[in-house]
Amino acid sequence: MKLSKAAKIKLLENFYGLDYVLFEKPVKEVEICCPVLVTEYLAVKGALLSTLIEMYRLVRYTPKEISTKVDTKKLMESSSKVAEWAREKAKHLLMADRGRNYVKEQITKALQSGPSKKKDIEVVTEEKIREQAYSIAIDTMLIGRMLAESKSYSKMNDWKGRILEDAYKILRDNLIECAISMMNDDGK
Repeated sequence: MKLSKAAKIKLLENFYGLDYVLFEKPVKEVEICCPVLVTEYLAVKGALLSTLIEMYRLVRYTPKEISTKVDTKKLMESSSKVAEWAREKAKHLLMADRGRNYVKEQITKALQSGPSKKKDIEVVTEEKIREQAYSIAIDTMLIGRMLAESKSYSKMNDWKGRILEDAYKILRDNLIECAISMMNDDGK
């Protein structure tokens, strides 16, 4: 299936939106000392979006046609708005009982695992909350909108859909790790 013009524009919006979800600004404005981190981030982001394209094709993604001309400025503005919306949704989901309980489970697992069980609880808690917030926001922006505007979203339940979903999750988690590494790069 060939992607429609509207789907391609949504894909570009998601490409830039990922930066806004993770950094609240375009990646080119993120100050870091190690350009290899940016290269890795961009490579993983490209792989994630390639998987998303396959998902678009599988579920026959058909977003509403865009009647106005979309230039770079409008694309960046809509990317920022979509990312802000996704971050807000993530915040609400994390604050719900189910979200808090899941984060508690992840914190407990992290504290009990690994070679050194003497980990700083505050650091682990902050890390797990951040990872989960990013995951939910990215899923909301990329997957939630896709499924809402698809003709065959049930195809995600077949074997190809499950494989794509697994690949997506691995790449999403890797993207988050790259972004966190970039944010922790203090310019030394």
